[in-house]
Amino acid sequence: MRLRFGHWLALAGLVSWLVGCGPKGVWNDPYPSTESSANTYYGSFAERPKHLDPARAYSADEYAFLAQIYEPPLQYHFLLRPYRLVPLIAAEVPQPLYLDASGNPLPEDTPPEAIAYSDYLIRIQPGVYFQPHPALAQDQGDRYRYHDLRPQDLRAIHRLADFAEMGTRELVAEDLAYQVKRLAAPWNHSPIAALMGQHIQGFAELADRLGGLLSAPPLEQAHALHQAHLSGVEVVDRYRLRIRIQGTYPQFIYWLAMPFFAPIPWEADVFYAQPGLAERNISLDWYPIGTGPYMLVENDPNRRMVLERNPNFHGERYPTQGMPGDEERGLLRDAGKTLPFIDRAVYSLEKEDIPRWTKFLQGYYDVSGIGSDTFDQAIQIDTLGLPILTESLRSRGIRLLTAVDPSIYYLGFNMLDPVIGGESERTRLLRRAISIAVDFDEFIAIFANGRGIPAQGPLPPGIFGHREGETGINPFVYVWHDGRPQRRRIDEARALMREAGYPDGIDPATGRALTLYYEAVATGPDDRARLNWIRKQFAKIGIELVIRATDYNRFQEKIRSGTGQVFMWGWNADYPDPENFLFLLYGPNGKVEHQGENAANYRNPEFDRLFERMKDLTDGPERQAIIERMVAIVRTDAPWSFGFHPRSFTLHHRWLYNAYPNQMANNTLKYLRLDPEDRKSARLAWNQPVLWPLALIGGVLLLLVIPAWVAVRRRERASAL
Repeated sequence: MRLRFGHWLALAGLVSWLVGCGPKGVWNDPYPSTESSANTYYGSFAERPKHLDPARAYSADEYAFLAQIYEPPLQYHFLLRPYRLVPLIAAEVPQPLYLDASGNPLPEDTPPEAIAYSDYLIRIQPGVYFQPHPALAQDQGDRYRYHDLRPQDLRAIHRLADFAEMGTRELVAEDLAYQVKRLAAPWNHSPIAALMGQHIQGFAELADRLGGLLSAPPLEQAHALHQAHLSGVEVVDRYRLRIRIQGTYPQFIYWLAMPFFAPIPWEADVFYAQPGLAERNISLDWYPIGTGPYMLVENDPNRRMVLERNPNFHGERYPTQGMPGDEERGLLRDAGKTLPFIDRAVYSLEKEDIPRWTKFLQGYYDVSGIGSDTFDQAIQIDTLGLPILTESLRSRGIRLLTAVDPSIYYLGFNMLDPVIGGESERTRLLRRAISIAVDFDEFIAIFANGRGIPAQGPLPPGIFGHREGETGINPFVYVWHDGRPQRRRIDEARALMREAGYPDGIDPATGRALTLYYEAVATGPDDRARLNWIRKQFAKIGIELVIRATDYNRFQEKIRSGTGQVFMWGWNADYPDPENFLFLLYGPNGKVEHQGENAANYRNPEFDRLFERMKDLTDGPERQAIIERMVAIVRTDAPWSFGFHPRSFTLHHRWLYNAYPNQMANNTLKYLRLDPEDRKSARLAWNQPVLWPLALIGGVLLLLVIPAWVAVRRRERASAL
């Protein structure tokens, strides 16, 4: 009994001590206290990047890391709009030299059909060095230390950092040439290999030759690739490289700003190909080797990934030019200063939206998106219909950034289908009626929390050829009213249905409602509301929509085989050029016949002829006129109901500077600047523990313990007497 009362008293005393002393810091900090004032950026990621090899990576979650580590020849200017290419490791943006079939130079205004080749001379900046890496470590005799590893050499090796020696060397033109060859190597499975095979001279032939080594050991493949010759890529000297394009391909310049063309030293492939390393997850897909401002020092994709400053970074300056208003917004405060500003970036795995949002509000993440579940906590709509932050977020100094993405979501019609597709006036009217009935303005409001704008055609804002205002609306779906586009009335859609031979949606062949099939990617209960909504849109004009839900792989197979009728899909720009959107409707890119990206299998001879002319032109009045005619054609034929362009919403804390939405650039970490002391004080203020419950518990315990203890003491005294 005495021991039990002693425990109660000790507990009550502990509670009182905690309440009395209070915390010196915060109790819920997920990071070590030694990092509280560090110049470290804190972010999150939702799923493990599958590839960190620039020849293979092609998704946003991979580029979030790759673009900070690797440097292609070019990049997008951080602030200027429209998007503008500027040098990165290249000394200047290369301009094509046009040649005839004999290799003789042609004037710049030569018609595209008369051009046999386009040469791009890329001059690499001297003084660019690779990050420290064991693949480049050499001994006193200039022999590579780790290119002849034996099993006993790997006994203590479990990660890249276990190698005792690191080395570096200067980036040269040969490294860029080697990366282009890596894109052709069949064992690298580069997603752009087929495309480059159509344009880079000798690329497809090299891929065929290397195909004979698919079953060879990795080390043999690496050595063979190093020695291989690619006729369309010539190393002119230490810093200059010439890439020859067959005919013209103006969009090639944009690929030079993507990680696919980031140089890789041949030594890295030889190093990683050695037996015993892949089994330890020591590979280029796990440990990159770049020249960029950061290097990956910790890769634990089930917990966190950490970037640190590359000590060999060649240096870069913050832009000195911006758009009107950028200076007032503080975006030019660091003009001309040396990059990067941040020493370290820690990205933690967060698979769920709510924990990510909570940690952002606590100050433990520096930026955040806005999920549907938390949208009302963050955003309210003002009297003009514009999104603004809620008062609780504004009071913390949180800022909102919005930007229309260079993307489109569309409702596609399979033009090979006899009911919904084809070139007849009847099916064309049917598709137009559906385009009016499916109210994407409502979809944006319900399912995207207003984060989007209705699409009037295939080109998003910011892409050359896009038109704003009254001249830019789709006249078959919208009218211009009170200074803005207004969707046509549902009565007009019903009239089109009657004109198409489906009065009130009745199919005269069956005497019942016209039935169409909608291919949906739906695997969970959260998809039910969206599918019910799409069914109701078709019902407004009497069409019975049958939902055929499946997973994404099966959905893709249906689109590839052409067995679907109606579907929803989207496209994100690879580069800011109209060709990258209009090719989605180019006949020879048909999904069924050519395995291309034209999922609607649309074909219009005039559109195709105009596309072939437009894609080879530079931006200007002639190209604009051709694009407007192409857009008019697809509005008339309606192979798509154009859907919407999503708008991204990003939040960042007051202590993060130079945050700016650049929808084409991925390498923006280097521009960000932090005030760690402001963040530290905010975390302390926002995360004070609530102690009154402990005080209450302590008081209750004391009230319970003291009377019992007095009673026990009285009983003991009575027994003694």
